[in-house]
Amino acid sequence: MELEAEAAVSELVTGDAVVLGLRPARLPSRALAVFIDLVLAWAVYLAVSLGLLSAVASLDEAAMAAVQVALFLLVLVGVPVAVETLSRGRSVGKLLCGLRVLREDGGPIRFRHALVRGAIGVIEIQAFFGVVACAASLISARGRRLGDVFAGTLVVRERVPETGGAPAPPPPAWLAGSFCELDLSRVPGGLWLAVRQYLMRAGQLDEAVGRSLAEQLAADLVACTGVPAPHGVPAAAYLAGVVAERQAREAQRTFGASPVASPGAPGSQPPGVPGNGGHPWTPVSGPPVGPARAGEPSREAAAGEAPPRTGFVPPS
Repeated sequence: MELEAEAAVSELVTGDAVVLGLRPARLPSRALAVFIDLVLAWAVYLAVSLGLLSAVASLDEAAMAAVQVALFLLVLVGVPVAVETLSRGRSVGKLLCGLRVLREDGGPIRFRHALVRGAIGVIEIQAFFGVVACAASLISARGRRLGDVFAGTLVVRERVPETGGAPAPPPPAWLAGSFCELDLSRVPGGLWLAVRQYLMRAGQLDEAVGRSLAEQLAADLVACTGVPAPHGVPAAAYLAGVVAERQAREAQRTFGASPVASPGAPGSQPPGVPGNGGHPWTPVSGPPVGPARAGEPSREAAAGEAPPRTGFVPPS
């Protein structure tokens, strides 16, 4: 059993038949991003227009009109196209809303994609006040406006909650070591994903729904492992314990080291030191050393003594 966590993920297939799990941006987030971009663009356009037109006020009306058209195309079309091209599909509004423009195959956009989107965006967004863009986005299954359709692009969400890399909640302490003998090789990956998603969202579920889901997942795990769950253990605790055991095995397999025992645990003493119920310590090598005889000086003492003085002095 799998939770339907990826039901809203659009399946974009690349040329190599690879399914991309991208989430297309919907109309509210796209409208907010476009609104932010338009506010910034028009603010820059008005500021530059006031400064430039005051500097060329001596020109005739035709020249003034040409300057205004050039300024409009430069600020409201050229600058957004340049920003999307250099940032690989992220304008200021999209950056704040967590959006990005990609090609239909999932790759980054180029200048021609940004140019087509910007040119058509002037018509469907600014000329018609966004009515055409909103209608096209509502009709499209992936929320694409006309500029995206002609450019072959798609606006996707980048801020997606990550659940696969987050660690699962730890099991109760009294369950430690209870699942060391389980055969987890027959548990399919889909069931592991469902269990992890349940453990991550258990606090957000209704109590009755969460209990029923945990019991169903626990029954599936028991059917795969062939070992019944410990008597009296809640289903949620059983799931957490099995997931923790799997993570411990994967860590041991990856790093190639066994878990380190705690200082107070049995078997945590250094080799050779007897513990509770351990084997007595024996020397590794070397002949047995017997006790020294009474009255016999030891070698260390004999070596450390100074030679006796006889009073003889050699001639100089």
